[in-house]
Amino acid sequence: MRSRSRVALLALLTAGTACVRAQEPSSAGRARAATLLVQRASRLEQALQQPVADSAADLPLARWLLPLKLAEVSGLALDRADRLFAHDDENGHVFEIDYRRGLLVKEFLVGPRGLLADFEGLTIVGDVFYMFTSDGRIFTFREGGAGARVSYAVHDTRLGRECEFEGITYDATIRSLVMACKHVGIKNLHNHLVIYRWKLERGQGDRLSRIAIPEAQVIGANDWKKFEPSDITVDPATGNYVIIASQQKGLVELTPAGAVVRSEPLPEGPLMAEGVAITRDRLLIISAEATAGSASLSLYRRR
Repeated sequence: MRSRSRVALLALLTAGTACVRAQEPSSAGRARAATLLVQRASRLEQALQQPVADSAADLPLARWLLPLKLAEVSGLALDRADRLFAHDDENGHVFEIDYRRGLLVKEFLVGPRGLLADFEGLTIVGDVFYMFTSDGRIFTFREGGAGARVSYAVHDTRLGRECEFEGITYDATIRSLVMACKHVGIKNLHNHLVIYRWKLERGQGDRLSRIAIPEAQVIGANDWKKFEPSDITVDPATGNYVIIASQQKGLVELTPAGAVVRSEPLPEGPLMAEGVAITRDRLLIISAEATAGSASLSLYRRR
């Protein structure tokens, strides 16, 4: 499977458009591709070091167009080395993406024959991947090599009747998975943003907890009618929860206690924003499903 481990992504950069081929026919072609990848990474580093005007604060530093197999890209997750992983919506495929150079590094499959489920989130704790379904099931597995099929275990939170989930992340300070609710099934919480937290280790006290923030506080001065999360991540610098909503094209930042820090439109670009991640060097990464064009991965400065 080595030949499939590096599949090129079409790049849309502020400096121009380029395409790296997965298999160059000649050594000269491979050398040109390698040079282009170095240039991409260098260009991104230069952009990060330059001051930015307020009028350009929401413009992407880079946008990578994703291949057809990622047309329904869903959750994003960074591992402890800040490598980026993504998954599709329903087939249990996991992809590693080199977001600095615009390269699909590899893909592997969860399960001996693949899985069919409504996957809506991904997070990584140590070397364990946690992939989440909309009905509250958590599939755990370890990273596979290019083209590999990996075994898994599944845990049912039994929260499917209370919530339709979209998004999962990990809060290391409380050693808990943090799960965002898109549609709330509890009648007296219909007008709230609801987040569940599930401790990875059993101990004294309840393993499961919940915070609920009135939707009016979440919406603030925005013209949204509701706020329906499509993914959630933890800002590594502050520990706050950052949540995006595809339908409202909005971004909300909360403290772990549920206080609203900011509530604002998403930066320019993603039409169907389904995944979010924040790197340690302050890059905000947003994935968007294909609508009229290709699915994409956009990189922004984290303000």
